[in-house]
Amino acid sequence: MIEPNSELIIDFELVRDNIKIIRDNLPTNCKIMGIIKSNAYGHDLEKTTQALDKVIDGYGVVRLEEALKIRESSLKPILAMQGVYSSEAYETLNKNNIWAVIHSVSQLPLAKQYKDKLVHWIKVNTGMNRLGIRLDDLDHFQLLFKDSNVLMTHLACADNPKDELNVMQFKNFDHAWNKVSKNMKRSILNSAGVFNFADQAYDWVRPGIAMYGGINFPGLKTAMTFRSQIISIQSLGKNERIGYGGRVKTNKPTKIAVVYCGYADGFPQTAIDGTSVIVNSHKSQIIGRVSMDLISIDITEIPDCKIGDWCELWSPDMSILENTQKNGLLSYELMTKMNQRVKRDYLNI
Repeated sequence: MIEPNSELIIDFELVRDNIKIIRDNLPTNCKIMGIIKSNAYGHDLEKTTQALDKVIDGYGVVRLEEALKIRESSLKPILAMQGVYSSEAYETLNKNNIWAVIHSVSQLPLAKQYKDKLVHWIKVNTGMNRLGIRLDDLDHFQLLFKDSNVLMTHLACADNPKDELNVMQFKNFDHAWNKVSKNMKRSILNSAGVFNFADQAYDWVRPGIAMYGGINFPGLKTAMTFRSQIISIQSLGKNERIGYGGRVKTNKPTKIAVVYCGYADGFPQTAIDGTSVIVNSHKSQIIGRVSMDLISIDITEIPDCKIGDWCELWSPDMSILENTQKNGLLSYELMTKMNQRVKRDYLNI
């Protein structure tokens, strides 16, 4: 008798393989600041740290509590990427040897107090217009132009190498670089930038989603398998409707399987008909609206399909990008929204 449950299986050997592909695309002296914010993009912060500590050079997070959790088990550099905003937080950084990003003039008074105690990454706004110091304000930060610090920016369109904003951002970053100590380190590239602009790698890169196989580059594999079991099979005739709203009507005799998973598990409710899944090594497609706990798939052409068989919604064999590209979604979103009711299994830590 089956005991159905949606499952998330994370294989850290695949994450390490992805990191090797990233490193092979970089100059030998460039270091990798692996981004493991948002619970390591849904892959579990503590287990990811344990699995990756020997293959990356540092960790980037957003929340201070994430940084402190990493510091319990790793001596690698840790970067608090959104910065901190109080004396208490700076004291915590100092006590735990955590690096800080400074991206605003309003942060400068506190940063000056710790200029000789902490490594600061000075983030300049080169055109993304999100976080970052304006180029005409950069002179205010001269006390932080130290060889131990890093000048950084973030690319808005690195996934589209033909976008003219990339050229403007590189030009603005070079302008900022001419104002600071030429012995400072530099960091520009995110995941897409690593593969599209390797000539701009410099001293540190900051890959996130690429480590988990969430962007399209040869060799990268989705490191998580999201799957659940079939709990019902229906044989339908022609002109029968399927699921809430009956949005699909069969145009021929059709066999469907009902999978024990839905948007309460983290699968997108907005998934459209034709979204791919895998059953028994065969590709199938979603048919009808995703509900809270159930997904219907077309198994008309899949031989010997039965109750209890596993349905892979994404996996190393079917990239998460098949889902996101079909549905106009982001792999980041799908990876980070898995519900806690999904059973988790971790391989090759």
